[in-house]
Amino acid sequence: MSDTYTHGHHESVLRSHRWRTAENSAAYLVPHLRPGSEVLDIGCGPGTITHDFAALVAPGRVLGVDNVDEPLELARAGAAERGLDNITFANADVYDLPHADASFDVVHAHQVLQHLTDPVAALREMRRVCRPDGVVAARDADYGGMRWFPDNPGLDRWLELYRDVARHNDAYPDGGTHLKAWAREAGFREVTCTASAWCFATPEERAWWGNLWADRIRRSSFAEQALGHGLTTRTELEELATAWHAWIDAEDGWFAVLNGEITCRP
Repeated sequence: MSDTYTHGHHESVLRSHRWRTAENSAAYLVPHLRPGSEVLDIGCGPGTITHDFAALVAPGRVLGVDNVDEPLELARAGAAERGLDNITFANADVYDLPHADASFDVVHAHQVLQHLTDPVAALREMRRVCRPDGVVAARDADYGGMRWFPDNPGLDRWLELYRDVARHNDAYPDGGTHLKAWAREAGFREVTCTASAWCFATPEERAWWGNLWADRIRRSSFAEQALGHGLTTRTELEELATAWHAWIDAEDGWFAVLNGEITCRP
């Protein structure tokens, strides 16, 4: 099965991924991580969340997988820098994981399911490799629930364009709100739902969040796909990047990203 990753792996995307930690992106799962647990982290990217998992479950083992090699190299370098010897990284397909049934205590995916054409099939495969007393966990943003201040027509258009591009890729930009339904369809017997948000409001946070999106709009795979689908023009993309810079400069600027979360028992 072939999926198109809307964000791609431009430096501006990896910049965002490297910011993520277990504390700011998987706090809902941390109580389920115990010393000695075996963990599979799907779509691990540069591995910053995966590294934290390894520290939390040592001497248990953690495997991080992704279907692109570039971020995996960053993940391996980060693990070496932190001196983590209970972690490995490999290329793998979420629809066809190279593991036996019931291999892991925890199977996790962060901001992955929203980008798939068949998230239910992915969850079934995650369920297959999870032990009967284990946990499958996923967290995904809901782009439709994003909120910001002050009002900015350029950001309104950015959000509309992003959702259009994702849907052209047969993906689910509002995936966070679908997680419970997907998990139930995948056959989980017990699904616990929570939600949490990222908030960017200080001058430093606004500069970081706004600049990475301005860069994505100008140069990432998202921009190339938006142009390729005939959904925008180079001129409009530059206008949207300028709108992000205007939001950065707004002293009262504030941006919240709603994330849905599930923990499931096989």
